[in-house]
Formats: sequence, C-alpha cells, structure tokens
Amino acid sequence: MIHPTALIHPGAELADNVEVGPYAVIGEHVRIGRGTTIGAHAVIDRWTEIGEDNQIFHMASVGAAPQDLKYKGEETWLKIGNKNIIREFATLHRATTADTGVTVVGDDNMFMAYSHVAHDCRIGSNVIMANSAALAGHVTVEDYVIFGGLTAVHQFARVGAHVMVGGGTLIGTDIPPYTIATGGLRRDAQLRGLNLIGLKRRGFSDETISCLKRAYKILVLSGLKLPEAIERIKREISPLPEINHFVEFMEHSKRGICRR
Repeated sequence: MIHPTALIHPGAELADNVEVGPYAVIGEHVRIGRGTTIGAHAVIDRWTEIGEDNQIFHMASVGAAPQDLKYKGEETWLKIGNKNIIREFATLHRATTADTGVTVVGDDNMFMAYSHVAHDCRIGSNVIMANSAALAGHVTVEDYVIFGGLTAVHQFARVGAHVMVGGGTLIGTDIPPYTIATGGLRRDAQLRGLNLIGLKRRGFSDETISCLKRAYKILVLSGLKLPEAIERIKREISPLPEINHFVEFMEHSKRGICRR
C-alpha cells in the first residue's frame, strides 16, 4: 500500500490501510487515519492530523507552513476530519500562533483543484470549494457551503451555513446563513435571495423556509439599519432554531453583514 519511492518520516504515524503513492512526502509529527489515500507527489507536512477515508490527490500540499510573515516556525497544526476529498494542487495550511494554533477542517468536504485554505481557518462539514476558490487567514465557514470557482474570501470573514456563493465572487463581509451571494471579479458580494433549492434538498420544512423568507426580507428589503432589522426579526418571527441561528450569526459579526 506504500510505494517504494514515497518518503515517510520515521516520526509519522500511519494507520492500517493507508495508501501512499509514488514520490509522496510525509513529514514528521503527521498522523493519518485508516483508509486514507495519498496520491503521487503529494506533500503532507509536519504537525498535520488527517482522519479516516480521506482522498488526497496527486500534487496536493497539505499542512505546509502558513503564508504569514509573523510565523517563525512554532508548533501549530492542521487537523482534518473524515471522508474529505482534496484534489490535485489544492493547498491547506496549518495555523499561526495568533489564534487557536489550529486550522480545522471537518468531514465530507471537497476541495477542488487549486483551491486554497489559509492559516487559522475553521471549516465545517459538507463544504465544496470549486476550482481556485481561496480562503484567506482566520476565515470561518459553516456547514453545507458551496463556493463557485475563483471565489475569494477576505481574512476574518465568516460564511454561514447552507450558503451558495457564485463563481468569481469577492467576499469582504460576513454572508448570513441560508442565502445566495454573488458578485464578480470587479465588485464585492451581494445577497441575491435565499438558497431555496439547497434548503429544500436538505429537508427544511415549509414553515422554516417561510420564516426564513420573512427574516430575509426584513434584513435586505426593509431599509432598516442592521440592529433595527435584527430586533424586528426577533419580535415578529417565530424563534425556530434556524431563525435563532440567523440572528445570532449577525449579532456576532465583526466585519459587517453582506446585504444588497
């Protein structure tokens, strides 16, 4: 299961059934779970923990040092969950000491070719990053987010759960959960509505979708300032878990909320 040309540091820990392709390089203090495959010429750098049944394709770079001039070689980590797909030439970096010291990736995510996850990011589960989508440092991405190709996310921005981002979008502020955001290579993201197709596919009830529609209209179309819109949503709409999450996401925003 391990090709004879692969270079594996004696300090690396590989579980049963890990497959390593030709000329792959696995560094010190790397832990790889059962059933994970490492493609030809892939590099898994030190202080990286990878769970079970992941597929890491050829030429991927996983766990490299952060692209941050403040980083001076300290021990920081990249921790990846289970059943992720990391395609060729994708790059996922470990953290700096400026945050928690860990870049975190959940389960069942797909990182297409040339996508990039920078230092100190926190990515949930069931996220798709299409070709050349890029996250700057300290970005938070919740579950079930889809990024179109060439999307770029500013450092410290957040993207809420079940969001769909159109290709080529520049994200500089927080994207509320359950929405669609598009922009272009010449302008920042704008909200375009709820991600209705995604919500229906994932089994959200008609009542929940109806309440989210009302909350979205208050946020985007009422003309109210953000604190006033939040208070009106709290006052007028049933406190379903999804509505509570919608509100709490906006209340904790530090970069501001993307609106039309």
